[in-house]
Amino acid sequence: MPELPVPYFLARPAGSPPWPGVVVCQEGNGISQQLLRVCERLAGEGYLVAAPDLFHHLGGPHQERAMEQYPVLKFEDALRDIRDVVAQLRAAGADKIGVTGFCMGGLMTYLTATSDIDVQAAVPFYGGRIAQNLGEPTCPTLLLFGGNDDYIPTEDIEAVQAHHGDQVVVYPQAGHGFFRDGSENYDEAAATDAWDRLTRHFAAHLR
Repeated sequence: MPELPVPYFLARPAGSPPWPGVVVCQEGNGISQQLLRVCERLAGEGYLVAAPDLFHHLGGPHQERAMEQYPVLKFEDALRDIRDVVAQLRAAGADKIGVTGFCMGGLMTYLTATSDIDVQAAVPFYGGRIAQNLGEPTCPTLLLFGGNDDYIPTEDIEAVQAHHGDQVVVYPQAGHGFFRDGSENYDEAAATDAWDRLTRHFAAHLR
């Protein structure tokens, strides 16, 4: 059976193309309203933004089934989808493309940065299992973690710090999902600083 094209949410900035592009990788709970708000914020910063549905191989985004889909997602399928969306952004005129993502999407962002996918900047947020998949990024990469994360052990964060040095920022009091506005884990101070670092990182490497 031929591969189906990956569906994705697209947020366009104001003005005329071309614009730099950003791929936003979903959390383990699928395509959420919070993820779409992130896409719209980045579009407001002048980026053409695409959020691929990485669960489309598994029946598409279903919030009630996300915890069943996440454990069986194959990395190679997700990376193929991210590569396809990068190609779509390039076809739309983006010559430089960044990638970011949260939780599961943070890991996929890191795996994208350490693969041969042609991206120019990466910012993974609290990506689980990065410590078990350490590599060498092919683009400038900024890794963001909460120091009080219930899902990512402290020793894993320390292993990432040992490997990547000052590319890693840890917010000591923040928990998992500290950037997820509207949730009980939202940490306004950490989220505000992280957004500032994200936008400065992308501006430096995608403009």
